[in-house]
Amino acid sequence: MRRIAVLDAPSNLGLRPPTATSVPGCAKAPGALRDKGLVARLDARDAGCLTPPRYDPGDWRPGDGVSHAPQVHSYTLRLADRIATIIDAGEFPLVLGGDCSILLGSGLAMRRLGAEIEGRIGLVFVDGHSDFRHPGNAPYVGAAAGEDLALVTGRGQAELAGIEGRRPYFRDADVVVLGIRENDEYRLDLQAAGFSVRAAPKLRAEGGARTAQWAREQLSDCAGFWLHVDVDVLDATIMPAVDAPSSGGIAFAELELLIAGLVSSPHCLGIEVTIFDPDHDPKGTYAAELVETLVAGLTPLLSERGAANVPAPRVPSDSHVTR
Repeated sequence: MRRIAVLDAPSNLGLRPPTATSVPGCAKAPGALRDKGLVARLDARDAGCLTPPRYDPGDWRPGDGVSHAPQVHSYTLRLADRIATIIDAGEFPLVLGGDCSILLGSGLAMRRLGAEIEGRIGLVFVDGHSDFRHPGNAPYVGAAAGEDLALVTGRGQAELAGIEGRRPYFRDADVVVLGIRENDEYRLDLQAAGFSVRAAPKLRAEGGARTAQWAREQLSDCAGFWLHVDVDVLDATIMPAVDAPSSGGIAFAELELLIAGLVSSPHCLGIEVTIFDPDHDPKGTYAAELVETLVAGLTPLLSERGAANVPAPRVPSDSHVTR
């Protein structure tokens, strides 16, 4: 059993300011999840916190390129190093974001690892949105968290998409996209590029466990894969504490089963959780529910000692009931 190592990556550099006088609250997510006992309940090693550069959007205007690009670039390099250290120690990284721009750090770490082992590393991208905006399909780019899938597949500014000359971090054919909304703006672009896609309605119809198995089958030629989970994959009625909540998402039960089915594979190299925003959760209700979901979903990774203190997943079979 690989022990889980929890690393905080509280970056909000990939988001635009919610108002003219405020900053995105998702940087507070790791603290909110830790406060609900996540690290102890997973019997995990505390791998610390990678402090991001200062959030300062300045006078960015459309046409200026990706906001905070130099800061995201430097943070990506440092995050890739930290993830590599965890994996080299034989541990399983659980990276607590922060916004979706942290996928660049994970992607760079996987691209380095793939070069080292001379094999391809895939990506399972669980997200309510495709995050596929890039100069080829949009009049301008701006927030890296809305462009992370495009950037890690080599589309966009070389400063972010081609760090260390490793463009792309993931090949299109090695990416599985799960949970996007049926009317996603870039769904046809994903199809044309050859991504494997299962939108939220199909995911719900098939169930979390069967969808996890399907995703693993799509990546059978890869030496391993990274798991990205944006909390906005959940329906807005049960998880409004995100940057861009929307209807038509999946249930907590389905996310539990999906995570469990993916991390149970020895080829799953790590997971990141992004976009939870405690500013929209003043009572901590949604943080507690998210911790329950993560603990249940990560149960396959727990040692016997840790598993004795952690309940089994609350839904024993593929259930479509929304909690």
